[in-house]
Amino acid sequence: MERRDKHNYYLDIARSVLERGTCLRRNYGAIIVKNDEIISTGYTGAPRGRKNCSDLGYCLREKMDIPRGQNYEKCRSVHAEANCIISASRRDMIGGILYLVGKDMKTKELVKNANSCTMCKRLILNSGIEKVIIRETNQSFRIIQVNEWIENDDSLSDDMGY
Repeated sequence: MERRDKHNYYLDIARSVLERGTCLRRNYGAIIVKNDEIISTGYTGAPRGRKNCSDLGYCLREKMDIPRGQNYEKCRSVHAEANCIISASRRDMIGGILYLVGKDMKTKELVKNANSCTMCKRLILNSGIEKVIIRETNQSFRIIQVNEWIENDDSLSDDMGY
């Protein structure tokens, strides 16, 4: 029996976390890992006390035909990365890895070219997380060194996030 490598193991867990998401467009699951210990998890959903899109039965951004990567202020949800960071202590996140998996809710397929939005990238930078690992296919992933976002400042303004 071949043992699952650690990156795919953690990405599998992030994929399970996304199943709690309440977005009707795209759901993401995120986990932060440091020293082989899961620090926190997060998924896409409305702030506490507000109705989720899944409760309302519609997505405002979808109704308005807003393209991916634009007008996040119209979205009811808190992104998975933000929820994950909110749930952790900064001292625990410094030097950690954030694992991210996205699923298109209509096709049930993994999100192609998944990436954190500009605001989440800023949160990740401030949290002290060193790497983001994003699921590409069921077996492959992309590793991003967070310091590359600093070196390529354009990545903090142009994205194809959620």
